[in-house]
Amino acid sequence: MAQINIVRYNVQALFCTVEIMKNVYRHIALTLKQLRSEREWSLDKAAEETGVSKAMLGQIERGESSPTVATLWKIASGFRAPFSTFISEIDTLPKKTVHRAGKTRRIHPRDKKILVMPIFPFDKKLNFEIFIIELLPGCEHLSPPHKHGVVEHIIVVEGKMEVLADGVWQWLKKGEGLKFNANQPHGYRNLSSDIVCFHDIIHY
Repeated sequence: MAQINIVRYNVQALFCTVEIMKNVYRHIALTLKQLRSEREWSLDKAAEETGVSKAMLGQIERGESSPTVATLWKIASGFRAPFSTFISEIDTLPKKTVHRAGKTRRIHPRDKKILVMPIFPFDKKLNFEIFIIELLPGCEHLSPPHKHGVVEHIIVVEGKMEVLADGVWQWLKKGEGLKFNANQPHGYRNLSSDIVCFHDIIHY
């Protein structure tokens, strides 16, 4: 009986994961379509601004494909839109000061070792957003340059990681932080055997 319950639990967990990913892709598709409509951009124009191919953008809009975290950043930067615009509604964040709900999630199947959650989505008055990000052991995530003026603040909550900024990988451990201009290639990696958790504050 115990084995049956375990199998049943695993099937339910898998079903929930599939449904969550479907919601992720659906939300990204609708957001991309809405942003392009608001700007009256053709797919050619969107491809030119984001550096993502017209074919890929079309597939994302139709829900036939989903972008990795790196590709989603390119799309967000090209549209001059906050990253959380594409994923914040997934967790249905409450409109209150204290936020306790939600958990970090994989955005794309290929992003197996980086999990993201917007703890405070983009604030129009303050021009910033805050994410909780987890790096699984062996993760190396490289991010394309954001638009000029974007500044990132990395604060390590648990573990030890490296941050690529100004062309140099720098070590950070729990309680340490790093501020850098994000209009350059940058990245995060976890060479340890433990999960790393950090807060990423992005100011536009």
